[in-house]
Order: sequence, then C-alpha cells, then structure tokens
Amino acid sequence: MRAGLAASRARPDLATRVGGVRLANPVMTASGTSGHGVELAPWTDLGRLGAVVVKSLAAGPWEGNPAPRLWPLPGGMLNSVGLQGPGVAAWAAEHLPGLEAAGATVVVSLWGDSVEAYRRAAEALAAVLTPAVVAVEANVSCPNVEDASATFAHSAAATSAAVAATAAGLGGARPVWAKLSPNVTDLAEIAGAALAGGAGGLTLVNTLRGMAVDPATGRPRLGGGGGGLSGPALHPVAVRAVHEVRAAFPDAPIVGVGGVSTGEDAAELIAAGADAVQVGTASFADPRAPARVLDELVAWCDAQRISRLSELKGRAHA
Repeated sequence: MRAGLAASRARPDLATRVGGVRLANPVMTASGTSGHGVELAPWTDLGRLGAVVVKSLAAGPWEGNPAPRLWPLPGGMLNSVGLQGPGVAAWAAEHLPGLEAAGATVVVSLWGDSVEAYRRAAEALAAVLTPAVVAVEANVSCPNVEDASATFAHSAAATSAAVAATAAGLGGARPVWAKLSPNVTDLAEIAGAALAGGAGGLTLVNTLRGMAVDPATGRPRLGGGGGGLSGPALHPVAVRAVHEVRAAFPDAPIVGVGGVSTGEDAAELIAAGADAVQVGTASFADPRAPARVLDELVAWCDAQRISRLSELKGRAHA
C-alpha cells in the first residue's frame, strides 16, 4: 500500500523564475563549460534543461590565451582559456539555429574589455535575438583595459557601468544577469552595484583566482600564467556567496554556480537562496552531468517530500 502511495505521488514541480524569466526547472549549464551550441546534445536533451548558457561572446572574434589552457587538480581544475570565441554575429549564424532546433532555452553570456565593448556586444546581440534567447549574462569577471589594476567585478563602479552598458545596448530587449567574482572582500557591495546598474539577476560565482607551477622548470603550467579555479573546491565558496547576497538583497534574483556535481549540491545552493543553479566543470568529466543533476534534484526533492521548489528556496534564511 505504501509503495502504491509513493508511486502515485505527483512528481515535484521544479518550475522557477529568475526575475522575469520563467524556467521549467532550475538546472542550467554554466558558461564556458558546454561550448557555444549543441556540443552536449549527443549526451543530454538540451530541451529538458532550465537553460543552456553559452560560452561568453564579445562583439567580434577573440583568440583567447595560449595553450595549455586547462590543468586538472584534486578538487577541480584551473582554466585559462581566455574567452576564446567567434563573436556574436558568427555565433548567431553558426550555433543559435542548432540550439533552437534542439528546443533549448538559451542564455547568452557577453563580455568586453571596456564599458563600450559591453555595449557593442549587446548591440550586436540585439540585432540577432530570437525567442529562444531569454536572458543575457554579463560576464563582468573580465580584465578592464580602462583600469589595468582590476577586473570589472572587483570594482563596484566598474561593475555598475558594465551592466548598465549591456542593458543599454540591448535596449531592454532581454534582462541582464551579472556574473560576479568571488575574489572580492565585500561581495554584497558589488552585487548592490550590479543591481543599481540595471541587473535583473545575479550569477554567483565565477572562478577563484589560482595558479599552478611546474617545480622542475619554475614555469606556470598554464599558457596564460594564472587561471580560474572551478569544480568541487569552489562549491562552499559559492554557497557562502549566495547565502550572503540573499541575506543582503532578499528580493534579488540569484543563480548559484560553483562545484555543482550532484542533485544535493544543487539543492544546497537553492536552500542558501538561489532561484536556479548552473552545472559547469562536472560536464568535462561527464557530459551527461547537467541532466543527471536535474534527475537527482527531482529524486532528492521527492525523498524530502518537497512538492515545489518554493518550499526549498532560501530555507537557510528561515
């Protein structure tokens, strides 16, 4: 009898909203870890995911950093890819149609090395938008050539300016989510600046700065020198960031990202205050990871008798 009751229980409703964007479920890919388009399609039904977040695009093509670009570590990996990409127009022509055909909900990540470059990238995207693209993620964890001492996300003023330029370039056509860096002393201050600049959501967080050196040669193991640490080692940093920013901004839309490898990892970020999550580095070892995390999150919620995501969201702040 109990088995029959369990089998008849309704599947948990994981529909969620990130600000004005409704998603069928909270599990997305993370920018930079699943390619520009349908690279994961042989292993994952992209239409099942909450969204596919594509690799960060500039207004024009960008070569990125010299090889080697990845270095595996026990707790994840270092990367120094350097934002290689074809540019917005080429991406829209070569990759967006495949995502549309796969039934994917798309979030486009944009970057620039100056405030004006963010505006140009957004204007280029505005010219090729289709209904499949539901939001834009402004990757502000990038070097700022107008202030060589910092990345955009390390400065409240620069973050606000980059987000505002992205929003202006889009002309209000899509909401802008600001992807922030954990490498700051006061993340809430930067988050507040992003929201003040017009961000309709916050993606927390990008990679931690790190480095690996070959002791035999004294040379960096990555062609670009240092790199960004991602994977399981980043997860508690992401949980702390989401919890801290949710406490500071109770109504802000938040996407949690960092070391999500299991459904319980996703549930933890949601309990800390995220409205949705992204799966990134786990996809390198297992291209089925985003779909697997979604299935595990459904099973976890079912086991916990959570019938809808709102029962889990922000539980750590109750």
